[in-house]
Amino acid sequence: MEDPNTLFTLNNGLKMPSIGLGVLFAENNDEVENAVRSALENGYRKIDTASAYQNEEGVGKGIISSGLERKEIFLTTKVWNTEQGYDQTLNSFDESLRRLQTEYIDLYLIHWPVKSKYKETYKALERLYSDGKARAIGVCNFSIPQLEDLMEHSQLTPALNQVEMHPHLSQNALLEFAKKHRIQLEAWRPIMMGEVLSIPELVEIGKFHSKSAVQVTLRWLIQRGVAVIPKSVTPKRIKENREIFDFELSADQMAIIESLNQNRRLGEDLSHIE
Repeated sequence: MEDPNTLFTLNNGLKMPSIGLGVLFAENNDEVENAVRSALENGYRKIDTASAYQNEEGVGKGIISSGLERKEIFLTTKVWNTEQGYDQTLNSFDESLRRLQTEYIDLYLIHWPVKSKYKETYKALERLYSDGKARAIGVCNFSIPQLEDLMEHSQLTPALNQVEMHPHLSQNALLEFAKKHRIQLEAWRPIMMGEVLSIPELVEIGKFHSKSAVQVTLRWLIQRGVAVIPKSVTPKRIKENREIFDFELSADQMAIIESLNQNRRLGEDLSHIE
């Protein structure tokens, strides 16, 4: 059996769990606190939140109430579009620290590439990295041209790019680019808000392995070298989402899933906002 704590190594040498809990839309009360604690009790060691999710306080409480040491948990948060710019980003980061009740962030990301600000925003991230307040820095939702532009004007290559990725949006060109430049990809909305459960090919592959279509999808992504952050607030589903390390998809099964691509987005595309 593969180790359920499979780690991906970022381009600065930092090791990051391949699967984490996403908390988008989780209410900033007992809901998100209980989800975080449930995930940590079930072996998760990565939690992904954001300033824009407005639930960092609850995430912080969940981490504290888990009883785990902070150093055991890989914590990601993000700077929102209206908070971008050099000084504004530094202020937003401090606010996230306060809400999360922590002294550092493991991975700090630009949430969307605000066209006129993402380069100076990233310079603030580089400052946070050099100061040791963020152990790794990166971006979300950047296209290949935006990554090229950012890399041309920055000192550090982003450690990670978090993007929408699932069987209907396989992002092959972006994945190839990321691997070439040692940028880890991480998939948001990986199980298509549950839609994968009604895709016949995924259901059939799941039957072969005695797994659900959700588990097959998460396994497909991790075998591609992509990290995943499925969102759930249900303890049973949180547990099941991590039970993907006791089977392996064959090359033929991987190819079947690859063939499902439709270049179809489920989330908004804000990657060209001003």
